[in-house]
Amino acid sequence: MEHQDPQKIEQFKGQPRLPTFAVPKRYDLTIKTDLSACTFSGTVLIGLSVLQATRFLVLNALELVINEVSFTDSHNHRHIPCDVVVDSDDEILVLVFEQALGVGDGVLGIGFSGPLSEHMKGFYRGTYVEGGVKKNMAATQFEAVDARRCFPCWDEPALKATFKITLVDVPLELTALSNMPISLEKVDGQLKTVYFEDSPIMSTYLVAFVIGSFDHIEDTTTDGIKVRVFCPVGKSEQGKFALDVAVKALDLYRNYFSMPYPLPKLDMVAVPEFPGGAMENYGLITYRETELLHDDLHSAAANTQRLAIVVTHEVAHQWFGNLVTMEWWTHLWLNEGFATWVSYLATDKLFPEWKIWTQFLEMITGGLVMDSLEQSHPIEVEIPHARSIEELFDAIGYKKGSSVIRMLQDYIGDDVFQCSEPDFVTFLACLHQRSLASYINRFACKNAKTEDLWSVLSDESGVEVNSVMDLWTKQKGYPVISVEYKDHILEFEQSQFLSYGLNGEGQWIVPITVSLGSYDKRKNFLLETKHGRLDISEMSGSWDGSSNSNEKKNQEELDENLWVKINVGQTGFYRVKYDDKLTARLRKAIVDKRLSPSDKFGILDDAYALCEACEMSLSSLLSLMDAYRKELDYIVSSKIINICCNVAKVSIDAMPDSVDDLKQFFINLILLSSEKLGWEPTSGEGHLSSLLREEVLMALATFGHSRTREEAVKRFQTYLVDRNTSGLPVDIRKATYISVMSHTSVTNRNGFESLLMEYREADAVQEKTRILRSMASCPDPIIVLEVLNFMMSEEVRDQDVIYGLAGISLEGRETAWIWLKENWDAILKRWGAGMILHYFIRAIVTPPALNLAMKPSALVSTSGLAQTAQRRITAVDQGCCGTG
Repeated sequence: MEHQDPQKIEQFKGQPRLPTFAVPKRYDLTIKTDLSACTFSGTVLIGLSVLQATRFLVLNALELVINEVSFTDSHNHRHIPCDVVVDSDDEILVLVFEQALGVGDGVLGIGFSGPLSEHMKGFYRGTYVEGGVKKNMAATQFEAVDARRCFPCWDEPALKATFKITLVDVPLELTALSNMPISLEKVDGQLKTVYFEDSPIMSTYLVAFVIGSFDHIEDTTTDGIKVRVFCPVGKSEQGKFALDVAVKALDLYRNYFSMPYPLPKLDMVAVPEFPGGAMENYGLITYRETELLHDDLHSAAANTQRLAIVVTHEVAHQWFGNLVTMEWWTHLWLNEGFATWVSYLATDKLFPEWKIWTQFLEMITGGLVMDSLEQSHPIEVEIPHARSIEELFDAIGYKKGSSVIRMLQDYIGDDVFQCSEPDFVTFLACLHQRSLASYINRFACKNAKTEDLWSVLSDESGVEVNSVMDLWTKQKGYPVISVEYKDHILEFEQSQFLSYGLNGEGQWIVPITVSLGSYDKRKNFLLETKHGRLDISEMSGSWDGSSNSNEKKNQEELDENLWVKINVGQTGFYRVKYDDKLTARLRKAIVDKRLSPSDKFGILDDAYALCEACEMSLSSLLSLMDAYRKELDYIVSSKIINICCNVAKVSIDAMPDSVDDLKQFFINLILLSSEKLGWEPTSGEGHLSSLLREEVLMALATFGHSRTREEAVKRFQTYLVDRNTSGLPVDIRKATYISVMSHTSVTNRNGFESLLMEYREADAVQEKTRILRSMASCPDPIIVLEVLNFMMSEEVRDQDVIYGLAGISLEGRETAWIWLKENWDAILKRWGAGMILHYFIRAIVTPPALNLAMKPSALVSTSGLAQTAQRRITAVDQGCCGTG
């Protein structure tokens, strides 16, 4: 319909949120999908409460054709709008009526149609191969604001409603799933109509349905919840590990939150094409195949661990996010930060031998790296436009959010929650019993803001938590704490840490923890101003825990051995810069093996960040790293490898003449670990040894260690002849493939061709992913270019391009940057401006390339590339040796 007066809708344009004169209570949604034509159509009957008389109904719609529209009020009077306006810029549908709709309940009916999206958002088309034939399927991805691409709705998290979903004309041989169990199926020839039960109240972004071909397995929780895992046909056995984790997590969370899982079933589906890792749709969690399927022959230890964390994360969302939902996207971190933190809690409970809380340090580091950039943002951000919400799904909400929770947990463990013992296990019990359970129960089936969480914590404890925490959630950045030691006095100074070396203006209330010479000697306090002092004379008097005879020792010897560690256990979200004396003592404590793995990790991580910000010299960093030469702990060794990779990456541009010497230093640093671990697992070997073997061998291969590369190539050649050989266990394959590609060039393509053959013949998604991650590691830029073009071919699924991008060699970066510019328009057309695009930029647009991108001459026809890069780049990928 042509609208009569454009001025009528101007009041609704440019607004971040919908007007509230009418709100939805119920959706009766019917969808008919044509998988051959890749289209859909449907009707939605929306039960509304009109809260104030209005001539306008304003809701969300995008890329939909709107057909018949009517509103039936509580008196059964039918109102036809005189004007129907679809505004694609503001993603709204405005319905204008001649007469004002009165206050009261009514039903809004809308017919609509649209195309299945090609960009894995909204209601989208995916493909799978069955019996050698490529077929279509359909799935939804509505978070954050793409339910509006499927049906007209009030697409905001606070506007919760119940949903009754019906899927029409589903091919008889396909499986149809939605949030709720099936209530009825009607068969009509080769088609069926599937009716689902009414859902509880929920937000639109959590609505989901999937139509495809699957096998499934199922189990039941102790309180009778049916849990099913849907896998590609013939691969249901690969869902067993995820099923076991989900069942146990549901039971665990029910007890921790003192609240049962609110739905009668939980389905988890491996979707053939998926933009992210997983999506927590209420009762129907969708996953990328690699995040749900576990293959004993092809899943490395890193794959297994990642799967457990992702599953526990998504199951946690059924409480944090689905049952209690953030009021607006400003508070997204309440969903993602808590789900991340709780997923580690559950994983630690299920797999204590993994020491997952120590590995959480990598989560903290990821948040620190992102939040040290000038382009960072606070945890809580005002949202000017619906599409800008997508920018919040980054390391700030997930990693900083969960890290701030971890810091809060450590700080208030025995004060706020009045625990008798300040240890982690006791804290968790208190946290569960007196805080999280209260929060969940108070806001179940409702929406919450950050202030609501602080209010619950304050009510439970009598402590004003918000006075500390608002500074961490409402302003960006974090402090670096500079520490000097003078005459038994520790002097502290805080300033905002920025990765490019200058100090910002932020200031925080910082929970400081201090250990002196022993973990039995610990002091906690709040640094509430820019400067602070701590007298440690009483603590240092008997620092080693022995009798008073120690007072007679030579004071110089005492001082020499009195190490001081700030941020004990690395639970605080800040960095520490020690003076030279304290740094030297910490280095000696590392050599003498007096520090915990967490603290050794933290010292090294802070030192690298300070070096990157030109606050510490590279020679000082390397001297510190040398103290870790005999390190065998997984998380510390992993951090060493990570830093080695980052320094090598930077040195290519910054000091090319030193690259070879640096690589040899790095090889010598980690060679002991390689010799201890060997190439093949030993009987009874632990999970962490498997993780470390993969990372160490990949690093040695990347740095060009000749013996490692030669052994890897020899094992690969044996494997090509005998696929049943035990000489290529899954945890060394990526290092092997990197070594194979290191010997590949335009004049010697054998390794590349062999890997291509392996990729084409592989059935396991884990193996395909592993090969893709390795192909672009070749030092020959011409081969890198060929690999990048291969990523654009039909042989690589749209979702899988991210794996190939993640492995680009240092030598191939310039070629990749030129390729990105030349193919930008094609990339944007194929993947759209969504989640996948972020990976192109993060992998290719490193800081030198970003600077080039800012020059007009570099852009030519790549309109929008520089702006997109500047918005989306968060940090250089942390390490060239990441696990697959």
